[in-house]
Amino acid sequence: MFYAHSLPDAPPSNWQTLESHLVMVAELAAQRAERFGMAEAGYVAGLLHDLGKYSAEFQKRLNGSKQRVDHATAGAVVAKERLGPLGHLLAYAIAGHHAGLANGRDAGERTPLAHRLEAELPALDPRWQQELSLPAQMRPPAHFTQRRERGFFQYAFLTRMLFSCLVDADFIDTENFYALHEKGVPHARGGGPGLGVLRDALNDYLAAFKTDSAVNRLRGEILTHVRTQAEKSPGRFTLTVPTGGGKTLASLAFALDHAIAHGMDRVIYVIPFTSIVEQNAAVFRRALGEYGDAAVLEHHSAFDSDAPRNRDSRDKLRRDSENWDAPIVVTTAVQFFESLFAAKTSRCRKLHNIANSVVILDEAQTMPLPLLRPSVAALDELALNYRTSVVLCTATQPALAETDDPECSFTGGLRDLHELAPCPQELYRQLERVTVRHVGTLDDEALRDELLATEQVLCIVNNRRHARALFEAIADQPGAYHLTTSMCAVHRRQMLAEVRQQLKDGQPCCVVSTSLIEAGVDVDFPRVLRAEAGLDSIAQAAGRCNREGKRHVADSEVLVFATANDEWAPPPELEQFAQVSREVLRSHGNDPLSLDAIDAYFRLLYWQQGDQALDRHDLLGLCDKGRLEGLPFETLEQKFRMIENTQRTVIIPFDEIARDAIRRLSWAESIGGIARDLQLYTVQVPRQGFAELERVGAIAAVEPDKFGEQFMVLINMDLYDERLGLNWNEPTFIRSERFII
Repeated sequence: MFYAHSLPDAPPSNWQTLESHLVMVAELAAQRAERFGMAEAGYVAGLLHDLGKYSAEFQKRLNGSKQRVDHATAGAVVAKERLGPLGHLLAYAIAGHHAGLANGRDAGERTPLAHRLEAELPALDPRWQQELSLPAQMRPPAHFTQRRERGFFQYAFLTRMLFSCLVDADFIDTENFYALHEKGVPHARGGGPGLGVLRDALNDYLAAFKTDSAVNRLRGEILTHVRTQAEKSPGRFTLTVPTGGGKTLASLAFALDHAIAHGMDRVIYVIPFTSIVEQNAAVFRRALGEYGDAAVLEHHSAFDSDAPRNRDSRDKLRRDSENWDAPIVVTTAVQFFESLFAAKTSRCRKLHNIANSVVILDEAQTMPLPLLRPSVAALDELALNYRTSVVLCTATQPALAETDDPECSFTGGLRDLHELAPCPQELYRQLERVTVRHVGTLDDEALRDELLATEQVLCIVNNRRHARALFEAIADQPGAYHLTTSMCAVHRRQMLAEVRQQLKDGQPCCVVSTSLIEAGVDVDFPRVLRAEAGLDSIAQAAGRCNREGKRHVADSEVLVFATANDEWAPPPELEQFAQVSREVLRSHGNDPLSLDAIDAYFRLLYWQQGDQALDRHDLLGLCDKGRLEGLPFETLEQKFRMIENTQRTVIIPFDEIARDAIRRLSWAESIGGIARDLQLYTVQVPRQGFAELERVGAIAAVEPDKFGEQFMVLINMDLYDERLGLNWNEPTFIRSERFII
């Protein structure tokens, strides 16, 4: 008898047999791969993944031998030798089902597949051929559509999807075997209310909305029209609705209707910023009433799965986060896209649950330019071959359509895009709320005068140093506020709460901020000043002006300005965005936020960048050059980074909650929940500033023997100002009153 898993406290008769494990993993993997029509390939991957356990060496290991045994490569060898090109793809997945997908040929942290296939392996007992039955040959399903210009990218994508099915199935079956032994029942996973139940709950919520104003009536018309599009065949969609048009709930209603109409499994919301993830997840839970908590899985780095729930609920939430087994998933763009290019088992495990789903890409224009072409290729591939509907949802729609007109086509872009909103041009006119004009170059003195000329005004600039200097020039004025990423998130929330109250009460409120306030922050100013930036950023800034539409358009100004001080100049990438905006404003100055102006902005921006800059690391080219034998999985994972993080994290002991979490690090058995608590108290510091803070002893590691530099805490709180945040430029500063006895 051959075994897959042993039990230290039970005889071999209670162990899991190898045949049982392989067949069960095959069936589970087939169920997952059926979402994209590849059930047979999933089944074969499951049968072969632990083939090397049919060896005397591995069975001795189960009985206590310390000898390490490669039990994954044997199945990869069989798949490649017997099952043609598709078998070669399965070989990548089978060989990597523990350590992760490796490159085909090129060296990396993992041994390349080619080297593993040539290695000497333990002999297999011939019984495996009696217990397992493989097909004579394997072919991709008839529905699989190839795009000749990126065929090997598609092969890599398919491998990653099959890998996801395999590793999730393997985890589940192994987990169930041990859970049954320990508790008598498998762990709870997935489930939750059905999509039909959620749609009924949403309908009840929407029915309570009043159409007592022109804006609310228009929101109702948008919602109704968008929902009528749900019967359209799955594919690629845009939802172009100006700020204030109700696109968040309209997109949720469409997604549920569309998923139900076409037998899809779930809705996945992809949102650029963690703060908006939390905000939208809360909106969805509220809209889904009693089913909200059970239906909405929030998955991002700052989410606290240890928040007040019983232990079983917390454990299930963590398990569902591993593979996105929930009706509605709300996640970040970083989590979503980096998973689509990942090689590690933990990151890839969820991918099969993206297939046969509705994916809403909120603020679609925020995809980073250096990764734009591979990101769009991945979205297109999901729609083309994985039964996924992709919706680009934004007020400033990026020009990502591929057409037959080379002058108006994004290379390798999305074909057959269908707009869900009713006449976006007319919507823009109906929801127009501000007057935008460029006021030329302003030095800081002129900016100060502009800020003091209006009781309630918001000024957004391009870097933290400029925001700080400008705020210090008005700090003595009533209602002066400063918002910056030099403040921890909890501090910013407190400041924003004060700002909203000042605005509501009609009190003086002059806010100087970096662009962080454009990330879905709900504030409403009568006047906004915006340093030159991309036209999409200017549109986001305009969304903070006359947000509720209660003022006349002519009285709601968004003033765009160039900075006179070279010290405040934006970094080169932002400068290019600003330069493109200036060019577009020359021809669309009378209506700079019109859909035509936005379209012209993105087309010019992409043209100036060129195809090479839109795939900075040549990820698509690496796949093509690697061919089938050299698919670069590990390289893709290393190079696809949506955020090039050159900064270090400092924890601010801002309040008693933060201080208590820091204290708990010293004795806690599990730090996952504590780490999530502390996310809200962190500030990102440039490496040079971090080094200087460390040099002078202003920061120190908590329990460095256990955690290294994972938890670096600000010790000198004199460096953290209640109005300015953390100042790392003067790390030796100590208030003079410290020396008064």
